[in-house]
Amino acid sequence: MTDEERHRAIGRIHAKRGFWVHLAAYIVVNAVLIVIWYASSGGYFWPAWPALGWGIGLVLHGLGVFVGTRPITEKQIQREIDRGRQS
Repeated sequence: MTDEERHRAIGRIHAKRGFWVHLAAYIVVNAVLIVIWYASSGGYFWPAWPALGWGIGLVLHGLGVFVGTRPITEKQIQREIDRGRQS
């Protein structure tokens, strides 16, 4: 294992841990908002709006962590070089 591979692996671990902390905060905060909504006699379910907005950010964070962390391959680099030559 090279130092670069080790550095990238540590970066991925930090990114994954950050996502799980983000998810836990999302769950806790939205649960508290639902309890507040319920304790204030229900009615219009307003906690859906912050949950939806924050949920979109959480999904994008997850995509960046779990989909966007694939290393760039030589095949991808060569394909991009070839595209550049064609234009």
